[in-house]
Amino acid sequence: MTRQKMSYRDHAGALMRLGLPLIGSHVAQFAITMTDTVMLGWYDVTALAAQVLAGGVFFVAFITVSGFAWAVTPIVAEAEARGDTTQARRATRMSLWLVCLFGALVLPVLLFSGPVLRATGQTEPVAELAQSYLRIAGWGLFPALVVMVFKSYLSAMEQTRIVLWVTLAAAVINGLLNYLLIFGHLGLPEMGIRGAALASALTQLASAAIMVRYINQKMPDHEMFVRMWRADWEAFRRIFALGLPIGLTTLSEVALFTASSVMMGWLGELTLAAHGIALQITSFVFMIHIGLSNAATIRAGRANGARDWAGLRDGALTALMMAGLVVVLTVILFTGLPRPLIGLFLDPSEPARDMVIAIGIPLLAAAALFQLADAAQVMAVGLLRGVQDTRVPMIIAVVSYWGVGVPVAYGLGFGLGWEGVGIWLGLAAGLALAAALMMLWFWGRVFPALRVRDSVTA
Repeated sequence: MTRQKMSYRDHAGALMRLGLPLIGSHVAQFAITMTDTVMLGWYDVTALAAQVLAGGVFFVAFITVSGFAWAVTPIVAEAEARGDTTQARRATRMSLWLVCLFGALVLPVLLFSGPVLRATGQTEPVAELAQSYLRIAGWGLFPALVVMVFKSYLSAMEQTRIVLWVTLAAAVINGLLNYLLIFGHLGLPEMGIRGAALASALTQLASAAIMVRYINQKMPDHEMFVRMWRADWEAFRRIFALGLPIGLTTLSEVALFTASSVMMGWLGELTLAAHGIALQITSFVFMIHIGLSNAATIRAGRANGARDWAGLRDGALTALMMAGLVVVLTVILFTGLPRPLIGLFLDPSEPARDMVIAIGIPLLAAAALFQLADAAQVMAVGLLRGVQDTRVPMIIAVVSYWGVGVPVAYGLGFGLGWEGVGIWLGLAAGLALAAALMMLWFWGRVFPALRVRDSVTA
């Protein structure tokens, strides 16, 4: 049977149908962290600096273990393209096993993070507040990971709207709880940074409960929760083999930015606060690229399952063009409106407001420089993940981010005395190298190899 060739417009429409809800869900998910940052910035600058540090540590743990959740997407997408719903269910169940197992292993690091934070050179007030945050927010790691598994599963099934609505509900719940618990409204105690941590943990728990209820009631034929206790070692090993490199790849990038936060902490609380705000702004835009990358993973996974190599190529090119458009708009925004963007995160009466804004403006300008590289590398990761190639991207990420990004950031920031701007230019160097190598690997080796393998097996 001859497969009808899709036009670029068709590919763009398919990507948008998948991508818009995923972008919305990522933005809403990120809004939870951003709400913490905004409200704590209005509460106290020291609390803001501590949350930036603690949030980075939590995110490193969460995103690393999430590799086992993200492994669900290409496996389920490929299985669905072949009509194999049993394989999709098996992979999802074992993903839940793995995220809970590894979540238990990293939880003690979060609960007893104080000595580690002090060892990195953070001030005593910041380290103490950061540990207080993590000792509460850390317990939200398990429901957050469960949510990530089900998001990956539902996204691969192309049920992205429910993912969006659940995440939007979580953002609203978190914002309300933050308002009540940070500042102590409606008779509740004023908990400051601890209130932000409790709000985040409760929000994650509510999100997990909604996801479980939806799958149990709306998708009973999937039998997701039947015999959950029963081991499936074949699926367990497959998820582990695919998910571990994904987690380590993401860890390499996230840890790069966390290392930048540590180095910013050496420059003082105001510099760390400005860095945290600039990072929140750039990360917000990055959620758009992640949503497009997730959609590209699903489309690539289905093309791989159907052996539709023309569809894989054209869909990949379409995704890259759409990401490029976002980059252009982002650069205009970062260079044209830096002061209003940074000012959103600070109380107008904050004495250090003008100083934090002055530090943050050149950081946003540096961020504008690496937008193209950042978008290119996350799209390459998404495409490679879609065809279940995760080991080489892991090696590229480690070499680029830690062999180049961190040393260059340190050298420019402290060796040449460029301080915060130098650190951010180091980030740009690592991201640019990763983007170039991953794109070369996909287009130069992986895509041609898939076509050759298919022609040989045919």
